[in-house]
Amino acid sequence: MSTTTEAPDTTAAAKPKLKTSAMIASFADPGQKTASAPFGHALVKAAQENDKIVGLTADLGKYTDMHIFAKAFPERFFQMGMAEQLLFGAAAGLAETGLVPFASTYSVFAARRAYDFLCLDAAEPNLNVNIVGGLPGLTTGYGPSHQATEDMAIFRGMPNLTIVDPCDSIDIEQAVPQLAASEGPTYLRLLRGNVPTVLDEYGYTFELGKAKVLRGGNDVVFISSGLMTMRALQAAKALAAHNVDVAVVHTPTIKPFDAETVLKEINTDRLAVTLENHSVVGGLFETVASAVVTAGLGKRVVPIGLPDQFLDAGALPTLHDRYGLATDRIVAKVLAELG
Repeated sequence: MSTTTEAPDTTAAAKPKLKTSAMIASFADPGQKTASAPFGHALVKAAQENDKIVGLTADLGKYTDMHIFAKAFPERFFQMGMAEQLLFGAAAGLAETGLVPFASTYSVFAARRAYDFLCLDAAEPNLNVNIVGGLPGLTTGYGPSHQATEDMAIFRGMPNLTIVDPCDSIDIEQAVPQLAASEGPTYLRLLRGNVPTVLDEYGYTFELGKAKVLRGGNDVVFISSGLMTMRALQAAKALAAHNVDVAVVHTPTIKPFDAETVLKEINTDRLAVTLENHSVVGGLFETVASAVVTAGLGKRVVPIGLPDQFLDAGALPTLHDRYGLATDRIVAKVLAELG
């Protein structure tokens, strides 16, 4: 595997050279408030209150924060090895007995390797199997083998499956017990490690299946999910310096989709923009566009997301800028649209 290299910058204002470790770095900004392993700690807390919760992983406990649960509840943890189909089949079997399994792996392996097992073993009988997918979208620089840029597109067509794309540690902490209590299978796009804490400043609470208006604005409305809600809020503040007033609507549940809340915000004369850490094919943008067309609104929606292509390997900050997810790129895109 190779990484992208650039010619050295000898100017006084040269940026520090990014090291290979930046390929797996947190997307948190320097100095930003974060929480360590929010999923792992939330699962432990939920398991303390519900003795039916069990945890499984496919040799990725440390890299999906499942190791926190494994340490707290070793008798309720199952290491299935590098066998994602077995992982989902076993989780479905546990759910059949009345247990509430959370099964973790990387998003690429969940979507590409074990789809049929999730579909027929868990979704068709509508079992409470909770899939936790690490490295969603562009949250690793390790190239197409690890970048799950199309996972939501793959999963959106599966009946009964709930899809959640959390923004930050608050979303994850509050989503876990609600996923455990919900009927049917779920898929959580996991943010792991040191995860930013953002939504606490907006009086926000996670409600499964609901979108939330985080801030109002007269000129532009952002519809966002996942880590791109953090970027949407940052871009909204930056655009204020250009006298552009931006509203932000966070849609953590992609399916079932809260079309009522989103369409109410879109059905205005403001510029409507979707922001997602996913391909522009089959994810949030197409979910919103479908809702707009079905409602007969005749409204243009501008997508900000990953291109329909296999992405490069490299340092995350470089790739986020290259593919338009960085805050500066969002600001530039909006200003260009407003002309």
